Amino acid sequence: MTMTNTKIKIGFTLLLLVLMAAAPMFLSEFRLSLLGKFLAYAIVAMGLDLIWGYTGILSLGHGVYFGLGAYCMAMHLKLVASHGELPDFMSWSGVEKLPWFWQPFQSAPIAILLALLVPMAVAFILGFLTFRNRIKGTFFSILSQALVIITVTLFVGQQGYTGGTNGLTNFDTFLGFSVANHSTKLMLYYITVAVVIGTLLLCLWLAGSRLGKILVAVRDAENRVRFIGYNPVTFKVFIYCFSAGLAGLAGILFVLQEGIISPAQMGIVPSIEMVLWVAIGGRASIFGAILGAVVTNAAKTTFSEAYPEWWPIIMGAMFIAVVLFLPKGIVGTIKETAVKRGWFMRKTGAASLSASLPVYAKLDKDSLQTK
Repeated sequence: MTMTNTKIKIGFTLLLLVLMAAAPMFLSEFRLSLLGKFLAYAIVAMGLDLIWGYTGILSLGHGVYFGLGAYCMAMHLKLVASHGELPDFMSWSGVEKLPWFWQPFQSAPIAILLALLVPMAVAFILGFLTFRNRIKGTFFSILSQALVIITVTLFVGQQGYTGGTNGLTNFDTFLGFSVANHSTKLMLYYITVAVVIGTLLLCLWLAGSRLGKILVAVRDAENRVRFIGYNPVTFKVFIYCFSAGLAGLAGILFVLQEGIISPAQMGIVPSIEMVLWVAIGGRASIFGAILGAVVTNAAKTTFSEAYPEWWPIIMGAMFIAVVLFLPKGIVGTIKETAVKRGWFMRKTGAASLSASLPVYAKLDKDSLQTK
């Protein structure tokens, strides 16, 4: 049986939608909350896949952007829970007046907007300064981890303004709805599902567009892309900021469902785990990013409940097994197997020749025609 890639993508999208929509009928409130959190992680993974799988930018600091988005949302929730008074942790720390940078977060729409813009602004600063100076590869990964260390140290040290090590928690309402009610949790879950599907469609469109081809060309032959008239810095900065915005969006959904955000959730370990989600699901595969995030976190929860003393070792063994035996990830391995067994329709003649050309060769041809 042969199927086109478009039909497969549509089929997987519909299947994903049906499974997520039907989940509340089979899962308890606790398990549904976990699934909602995993789906929020999937949004981060899709953004990471765009910069790593498609563009070749390995970021080990995306926990920062996730955390910044979550903190922006949590600041609004904390102000609402304080009912016009100073948040409790500020009073304990001797702060007498609400800081000026907390003032905008009294409005929910502004808090949501800042949860997207603040991570993108930080990503723009780091991305522009590094990509303009042609810093990439391992050096960029190290710089992204340095950003994590700086940010976590700052948030932990400013107890009176950020809640310190404990972070922000004890929220009661969002837009007038009690976050503890089952109906509110169910509503937040379906909102998360809608955002995941919307993000999936947007990422698929980006990956299949001319922009997506340029990103792949930047990954495979950046100097060639520069030679034919494109500025790789512009595309790298754009997709890096876009990915940071998705991480901030995920942070919003996470804190609404989890009810807490702390510096520990934006540290080095969570940032590396995010990369592992993409590696396990399959690089350069948007569906793989979703699958990797959900499967990895579900396995982590299952093993930690069943084997509380051994689960880190089991998870480590699973990661090693994937790297050794499934180097292309779950989805990548499935695709490779499907092609070998002839499940996909093979193109012949001129179409096959065109498909086999490197992406940057096609760009060269297109750019010449445009000029």
